[in-house]
Amino acid sequence: MKKLGLRTFSIFIFLFVLNNASIKSQVKKEKIHFESANPFSLSHIINELNKLDKQEVFGQLTIPSDSMETNKKYPLIIGVAGSRGWKKHHLEYINMYQKNGFATFELNSFKSRDITSTVGSQVEVTTAAIILDAYRALEKLSDHPNIDSERVGITGWSLGGGVTLFSGWEPVKNAITKKHRFAAHLAFYPPCFINPKDLSFTDAPIHILIGESDNWTPAEPCKTLVEKLFKKTNIELTLFPNAHHGFDSEEPVHRNENGYSFEECLFDLTEDGDILMNYLKIPMSNSILQKIGFLFCVKRGVDIGGNLEARKSSYPFALEFMKKHLQKD
Repeated sequence: MKKLGLRTFSIFIFLFVLNNASIKSQVKKEKIHFESANPFSLSHIINELNKLDKQEVFGQLTIPSDSMETNKKYPLIIGVAGSRGWKKHHLEYINMYQKNGFATFELNSFKSRDITSTVGSQVEVTTAAIILDAYRALEKLSDHPNIDSERVGITGWSLGGGVTLFSGWEPVKNAITKKHRFAAHLAFYPPCFINPKDLSFTDAPIHILIGESDNWTPAEPCKTLVEKLFKKTNIELTLFPNAHHGFDSEEPVHRNENGYSFEECLFDLTEDGDILMNYLKIPMSNSILQKIGFLFCVKRGVDIGGNLEARKSSYPFALEFMKKHLQKD
């Protein structure tokens, strides 16, 4: 009996190690570096892209591992974090995509610049800089032997939601690249209070998910933007009742006194990529002018936290959206 017990135990250990090795071998992780820059505004990309100082950026690529087909190409989802950096619920989406046959790329625009958060300032790393990062990542990863460059989507939260949404704005996209495009854009609670005068957006599907009670990046401007774009753009909006900023997290709703509330803001975006102050209509083309522009409408203090019903809906919706637009039948 002792010998049988020892043998059984040995088999159990062998199977446990084999199973763990199998799980680990299901994905391959690579740290990818590429060259980007530090534009403050979209106008810097449109008008001065070749004059900008270079910036090395990195991110983590995770690829499903198929031992039977090592050259298999996978659809890719590029993820962009919010103003507080990568959070647990962001990574839950990333893990969900990986388990369903997607390659993923966690863009690290903040860490690449030694920044941890832009809450309460929004100047250290701007939407424009991260849009440029996202397209430079797309260019780099399109040459990867395991990535299908025609099936690359982008998703992001808050600041990353703005990147996801406005990476579909044609004037800035075409200034960066005319060769590459994202095949799908899924934006979580993005800053829609930017009013573009040029309504040229990608023909790839765009979907916005936002809470009706969001007082950080309010829902009403998203409704207005979708109504403006709807006839000529493949864009849709999902509103979650009684849901705040970060509705898909497990954090309880709480007050962040440092965060900017943009409920009373609507900034015009010119064809050249300048975001104009309310009333004065002066371009907010650097950190000082942006701070002045914010004085006219921005208030301190926002509510952030999860909503169980919205969270339960958003994960399966995100997966089905990416499957529909990125995976082959």
